[in-house]
Amino acid sequence: MMELQTKSGFSFVYIAGDLDIRKMVTIDANQLDEAINQILKGQNVSYEIQGKNIVIKRIQELKVANEQKIKISGIVKDVNGAPVVGATVKEKGTSNGTITDIDGIFMLEVQENALLDISYIGFKSQQLKVQKGGKALSVILKEDSELLDEVVVIGYGTQRKGEVASSIATVKSENFLKVPSPDAAQMIRGQVPGLAVITPDANPLSSSQLSLRGITTLGQNTTPLILIDGIPGALNSVSPDEIAQIDVLKDGSAAAIYGTRGTNGVILITTKHVNGEMPTTVDVNAYISIQQIVKKLPMMTAGQYREKVAQGGYGGATDYGGDVDWLDEITRTPISQVYNVSLRGGSQTTNYLASLEYRSLEGIIQRSDNQIIYPRIEVTHRMFNDKLRINAGLNGSLKKYFDGADGGGYKTDVYAGAIQFNPTDPVRDENGNWKERPINDYLNPLALLWETEGENKETALRMFANLAFTPIAGLNIKYTASKNIFNQIRGYYETKQHSSTTKNGKNGYASRGTQSTYETLSELTVQYNKTLFKDHNFTLLGGYSWMKSGYEDYWMQNWDFPSDDYTYNNMSEGQALRDGKANEDSEKRENLLIAYFARLNYNYKGKYILSASIRQEGSTKFGKNYKWGTFPAVSVAWNIVEENFLKDVSSLSALKIRAGFGITGTEPYSPYMSLRSINFNDYAYYDGTWIKSVHPSSNTNPDLHWEKKEELNVGLDVGFFDNRLTGSIDFYRRTTKDLIWEYNVPSPPYLFPTIQANGGSIRNTGVEVSIQVTPVSTKDFQWVTNINYFRFLSV
Repeated sequence: MMELQTKSGFSFVYIAGDLDIRKMVTIDANQLDEAINQILKGQNVSYEIQGKNIVIKRIQELKVANEQKIKISGIVKDVNGAPVVGATVKEKGTSNGTITDIDGIFMLEVQENALLDISYIGFKSQQLKVQKGGKALSVILKEDSELLDEVVVIGYGTQRKGEVASSIATVKSENFLKVPSPDAAQMIRGQVPGLAVITPDANPLSSSQLSLRGITTLGQNTTPLILIDGIPGALNSVSPDEIAQIDVLKDGSAAAIYGTRGTNGVILITTKHVNGEMPTTVDVNAYISIQQIVKKLPMMTAGQYREKVAQGGYGGATDYGGDVDWLDEITRTPISQVYNVSLRGGSQTTNYLASLEYRSLEGIIQRSDNQIIYPRIEVTHRMFNDKLRINAGLNGSLKKYFDGADGGGYKTDVYAGAIQFNPTDPVRDENGNWKERPINDYLNPLALLWETEGENKETALRMFANLAFTPIAGLNIKYTASKNIFNQIRGYYETKQHSSTTKNGKNGYASRGTQSTYETLSELTVQYNKTLFKDHNFTLLGGYSWMKSGYEDYWMQNWDFPSDDYTYNNMSEGQALRDGKANEDSEKRENLLIAYFARLNYNYKGKYILSASIRQEGSTKFGKNYKWGTFPAVSVAWNIVEENFLKDVSSLSALKIRAGFGITGTEPYSPYMSLRSINFNDYAYYDGTWIKSVHPSSNTNPDLHWEKKEELNVGLDVGFFDNRLTGSIDFYRRTTKDLIWEYNVPSPPYLFPTIQANGGSIRNTGVEVSIQVTPVSTKDFQWVTNINYFRFLSV
């Protein structure tokens, strides 16, 4: 032990070591800690005052001496006092951590004097030192204004909303409409200006029909491109409960990076993921809903109909003596149920996610019972200090349903019969048979409903893998491979009591069919982010895409069965096929799409924004002279709110002017429209017998090429009072040129009087307005109102 006397009467005492202190200083008792730290500077030691002695110990010795853990607890809240659920609480410098529960409470065992790191997405991280005594901790997390500038998903990447120069609408899961719908479109209905979401019929499994900013083509596909985590899919190929965010690329400058696939707009669906360390978490969600017809057609009751008959003067009006509400007979109050179980968790290097959802959806029309199972599994692994990330998964849907139709489409004649049938006509005749009358298109709706049998089974699988490599800061190389597979088998039967027999003499009718589609995608992208001279931010993207699609379908019909017992499961027993009266058909088609693309994003201090892209694309669907097309786009924006002359306007939180121009294309719906097809259906009489003839059935067109859509968009975004009041207005003009259509041509010189060719144009102009107001926002209650307006100015 060595003692060193100081002028103020304190002694340094050093235990077991080689510490060299040869300093004699005057220590002010009020500044004792500061003076001692100055003396011991550079030494790996700590000290403790014991009476008149200053005891010095090496830090390593202290750590061993204090290797005692304590249990701590606490609560994490936001500035409004609401608990922050799922916040990460971690002992700094270790892997020891936990997350807060539904009440924002956490419990953890840590070292004494440990430093806690508390973080949650959208909030600023906070560090807190553990105090002795086990006192419960209270943590208030403040919102991070930079993180609150929400991330928008764009083609092959993301951007902060403030840096977007195109017309893009974003809807997050907390704003979804909570309805038991078969697809994601119903959850954003009415929330995206310019996007029309239409339910085509009463079938609860019917996919929504989408139209973005009107129709831009005559006979080709008008549905927007659907991408799920960057991979092609369909609205009903992912469970709505697994979706975190939906972004809609509305104008040409945003969608041009996808070339021909983006001409009708692009809907980007981002599913829920797990990132970083997370303990195993199980979530269970369930809800039940009912539906009803809000407004019915004003149909006459049986009594009202009789009054009209008694008045006379209504030709064909007859009172048959019955009293039936036909619409009430075919409808019900449907009850739909949804159950979802998900498992999430992982470490710093590996995350996993698995979920299973069951949906039992009933339609308003009787016998429209549907069952869907959505399985999903996904794993992400990181290695080499997060330089390499591997992500792979499998999801899809299993469906079993019957919608009363032949071929998988909803049968609408049940509803048509209900509003057409005479309310005084009885349901059955005196012999107990369904009441029918020899009038064209006058069909008993209950016979149509109950004298059919059928079942459709569909399996959709989506397999994918991503490999992302970041060799240096700012450079990201990503390879994606995926395959979507859809298989359907369907069967349908109409009994001998169905109108097809009682009125048309089919004597039992059956059909059977199968369908299979696939889509294989392989994409490579390279993206580099760089900031020069602190204020100039660049993002360069380059990529290659290869996609092959295929479709197969087969169906057959037969009728005149000896019995109803086998329904559609014994097709060979029907007589119509033997007699050559029934039909059958099959087809197969494939096409290939290849593309090279590049994009530059630039902004200066977040004020002045530029985005430019180009895509070179080739398709096998076009004539040999026009296999390739080029689709450029450019957009600019000015964030006026960032200018110095508006810094003092505290009520203004956002003000941005945008303008963009882009060119996209449209492919034909069939891959063989430019080629000459061959017909085998006709017969020719040759050498005393009839033989099948082979001859051309259409004109060839080697110059068939893209429909070209040019779109100009100008927009304004505003926000007030910390974005409690936000709004946007967009004006656009679209012109589609070289429309693909079947045009009349002279014959000769052409073999046939029509040909698939390019000609003509369509122009439409419109304006979109969106306003969002948050009048009340507290820890217990939030009131958000959205107002959207859309109008075509000219077509």
